[in-house]
Amino acid sequence: MTKLAIVLLILLGFKAPSFSQKQLTVITPISPVPAFMDGEELNYTLHYGFIKAGEAKMTLTKERFGGAFDVFHATAKANTTGLAKKLFPVLDVYESFFDINTNLPIKSIRNIREGNYKYYNEVYFDHYANTIKSQLTGEHKVPAFIHDMVSAFYYIRRVDFSTYKGGEIVSVDTYFGDEVFPFYIIFKGRETVHTSLGKFKCLKFVPIVEPGRIFKESDDMTFWLSDDENKVPVQIKMDMLVGSFKCDLSGYKNNKFEMKSKVGN
Repeated sequence: MTKLAIVLLILLGFKAPSFSQKQLTVITPISPVPAFMDGEELNYTLHYGFIKAGEAKMTLTKERFGGAFDVFHATAKANTTGLAKKLFPVLDVYESFFDINTNLPIKSIRNIREGNYKYYNEVYFDHYANTIKSQLTGEHKVPAFIHDMVSAFYYIRRVDFSTYKGGEIVSVDTYFGDEVFPFYIIFKGRETVHTSLGKFKCLKFVPIVEPGRIFKESDDMTFWLSDDENKVPVQIKMDMLVGSFKCDLSGYKNNKFEMKSKVGN
């Protein structure tokens, strides 16, 4: 259960394989119109095999940062439930304050409680100097346009995939656990996905993960975004060394656009 956050944030725990720059398609530019708005809430149910293992929620609010300018404040929470909670209680909270226009993060917070393990850190981003300042480890040089895990999640939702045919590799650099993690995903095309909420037309992606630590193969994770203007994550599936996880969209509200991707019950 210590990898519960991986189910919530599909970006976590990945290491980049060897790719030349010519093989990569950088995720840029993003749409000037965000695919989300103040008040959006996404809820998920997490299953380990046939057992309900936990719940996750992502919320978004528009706030004034430092009294200077408006930002989106995104909060992602994941926790175990039922028997899983009794066996191994988990409450993971990730927060990101990111620029409304560029989607680049200004501050991120990671607050982890997993069994007896606790971790808390705040990271501040300086995109002019290409540095970050970690509360725990100080200042570090980072690549330009660096993201935290949560801002990257919303950044991908602002990418226009309408011209993508399948097979393209997209990438974004992220900063997590005081390390730079390049994040690569392969666009696989379009599929209809079944959930407890009904059927959704979706965009299919396969993140490139590192075999051996958590996954057997480099393509053991798949996720689907709603094939509409919202690009809401609808489902995530993972085949891991210790079993299989599935994360299903269980509720949503205050979406910016109509969920036109929902096509049936």
